[in-house]
Amino acid sequence: MRIYTRGGDRGETSLFRGGRVSKADPRVVAYGCIDELNAQIGFARSQSPAPEVDEMLRGLQVLLFTVGADLATPVEVTSDARVQTEHTDSLEREIDRMQAVMPVLRHFILPTGTSCAAAIHVARGLCRRAERDIVAMPAEAVRAETLAFVNRLSDYLFVLARYQNFLAGREEEIWEPGK
Repeated sequence: MRIYTRGGDRGETSLFRGGRVSKADPRVVAYGCIDELNAQIGFARSQSPAPEVDEMLRGLQVLLFTVGADLATPVEVTSDARVQTEHTDSLEREIDRMQAVMPVLRHFILPTGTSCAAAIHVARGLCRRAERDIVAMPAEAVRAETLAFVNRLSDYLFVLARYQNFLAGREEEIWEPGK
């Protein structure tokens, strides 16, 4: 497979099954941020996560390709690469499962911990930016399932960072205002 095509040399790119747009198009910005998020999750995986967390992060990377493909495909085009309600439901089940074994969160915490947990916190921030980028797209260009998934994903990443710290025996640092 050839990596360069020269097709974008004039500032445009192709959508999946849907013509060409500017690389500054809100859709391209949104799926570009999803790509950054996926790369950050790859970085988190390189930071010696617990085996269970590594498996969860790998699964996210696969799903994020689906999110990117979904965003790169016009809504009216039929595609197998679409985020489904079941994807969001799965994130919610995993959030509940992880929270059931960790101490109840009673304070705001600093986004730190093991190098892997800190990398997951960075991914959470990228996820929130991706969500803002998706919301900036015309409403009719975004599937509700995709937006809901990305919204829930930032919650999942927060809990996953905590879970990585929990599995590593790393105590959370509480935010103390004014200190």
